[in-house]
Amino acid sequence: MTAASVEYGHALGAWPWGYLLQTWRELDVPEGWRAEIDEGRIVLEPPPHAHQNAIAAQAQRRLYTTLPDHLGIYQTLGIHVARCGKLYVPHLVVMPTELFAAADPETTDPIDAAEALLVVEITSRGNAREDRTKKYRAYARAGVPMYLLIDRFDTRGAMSTLFTEPNEDGTFKHTDAVPFGKPLALPAPFDVSLPTGEFPGAAAP
Repeated sequence: MTAASVEYGHALGAWPWGYLLQTWRELDVPEGWRAEIDEGRIVLEPPPHAHQNAIAAQAQRRLYTTLPDHLGIYQTLGIHVARCGKLYVPHLVVMPTELFAAADPETTDPIDAAEALLVVEITSRGNAREDRTKKYRAYARAGVPMYLLIDRFDTRGAMSTLFTEPNEDGTFKHTDAVPFGKPLALPAPFDVSLPTGEFPGAAAP
């Protein structure tokens, strides 16, 4: 199932960011769905496939084995890429827990993507291209230090790719790609290896 657009730009161009953000705050999103802002419109992303949920759970479990106490892993957190006028809700995002200490419990506001240490997106058939292109560029421009793309639909076969060292031009300097079945090392502050052979879609040993 693909994303559904629920708010389009008006005839003279995209809706103003303030209007889109206020609409996003007030949306009554169906359970399991995610509302994102991209290219001047609000888009509803359908609930993750069972394989996406399983991969997210396995990655989160492994990350927590070495995660410093001052960091947390979040599954439904909206992050704002201010330079691009975008708001995404990654499958996983690692943020400092102190960012939420003074948060208003009555307000749903996104967190600046620049505060993220790691963003994880897990592709579906419907959104793989966006994860590989739009979100790749947006996270790089936001200065996210690590973008982990877990792509079961890569033309080379199921792959896990860690992008690091973001550039302001929307690219990452370093790419480390491994097929499902081989471990993928994440550097500090994680210092952990993801066992991609346990991901759904990995070939049997």
